[in-house]
Amino acid sequence: MFEGIFQPMHLLVILFIALMVFGPKKLPELGKGLGDGIRSFKDSMREEHGRLAKADDATSVEVPGETEAAPRRAS
Repeated sequence: MFEGIFQPMHLLVILFIALMVFGPKKLPELGKGLGDGIRSFKDSMREEHGRLAKADDATSVEVPGETEAAPRRAS
């Protein structure tokens, strides 16, 4: 559906339209804001992934002598 959407000519047209709408002085500010937002999102995702990994490590405490084999069946 969206196979050829990011061809160079399409990107130039999008950049030209953005330049006409926002003007040359506002575009660098918008780009910086977008980059900061993406960076903040990535950092928060890394923190959440690290927090979940720590929580998984804390709940999977191994007891000596026990293994994670299949549960025993009662006879």
